[in-house]
Amino acid sequence: MSSSLTSHQPGRAIALKVAAIGLFTGLSAIIKATSDVVPAGEAVFFRSFFAIPVILVWLAMRKELGRGLRTAHPGKHFLRGLLGTTAMGMTFMGLGMLPLPEVTAIGYATPIFTLILAALLLGERIRLIRITAVTIGLIGVLVMLWPRLGGGDLGDAATLGAILILIATVARGLVQIHIRRMVMTEHTAAIVFYFSLTASLLSLCTLPFGWVWPDPVTLALLISAGLVGGVAQILVTSSYRFAPASMLAPYDYSSMLFAIVLGYVWFNELPTLVMLAGAGLVIVGNVLVIWRESRLGLERGKARAVTDPKG
Repeated sequence: MSSSLTSHQPGRAIALKVAAIGLFTGLSAIIKATSDVVPAGEAVFFRSFFAIPVILVWLAMRKELGRGLRTAHPGKHFLRGLLGTTAMGMTFMGLGMLPLPEVTAIGYATPIFTLILAALLLGERIRLIRITAVTIGLIGVLVMLWPRLGGGDLGDAATLGAILILIATVARGLVQIHIRRMVMTEHTAAIVFYFSLTASLLSLCTLPFGWVWPDPVTLALLISAGLVGGVAQILVTSSYRFAPASMLAPYDYSSMLFAIVLGYVWFNELPTLVMLAGAGLVIVGNVLVIWRESRLGLERGKARAVTDPKG
């Protein structure tokens, strides 16, 4: 946000980032728990709409409400919303078909796809270290997906879920690219707010495809998903006020610990050794990218701060 509000407090930054990651993983678990009865489009609505009050209160407390709602480029926000809502919807569908740790692991490929898309769409140069990172990361993705796609039946739910999560991961890479352009002219708060608003409106387009009236427990879970998502977004955005993106990026992988615990306790799921091996390779590739960007002085904290892991 404003430079006057920034300071170097790494301990505080790490605590905020890890707390945000924990909440985002909990949000995924909530969506997974409701996926048997609630369509993905309806889940996207609740996750987005009920995050809006949290974001508005946060902006008002920071005296940035007017600044956060001001934009000169509504078309850019709509495109960000369209891409992000697509990614979120596919992720929510995949959560109902795959174990939580596996969805989390495949999502780690987002920085790898972002790097590839940056080269293709923005003309960014990829040299040896980045090429190595991309290669390692893509091998890791193949390792993770091979049990699902290597001779898998497209009619099988797990195979379809893996495809949906992979497409969602590529879409989130496109979101990252788009946000890198947006942060040059748009305030971080506006990007956060208008994504939730756009996603809420776009998700209503799925209303004719079978929304349901949830029972009280499911309704409470869906509303809590929105509130949790709003709080998590605020925490992750705030974390970048106290430390650089390159320092905080590795803490994204704490989500695997949260996913393993929640997957086991809530859904009786355990990650396979193949999945963990693939995830490890993807993480190695991502760490190489982070290290290279920090050496080059590429500050992408703004983009990371407003890129929701769930869309």
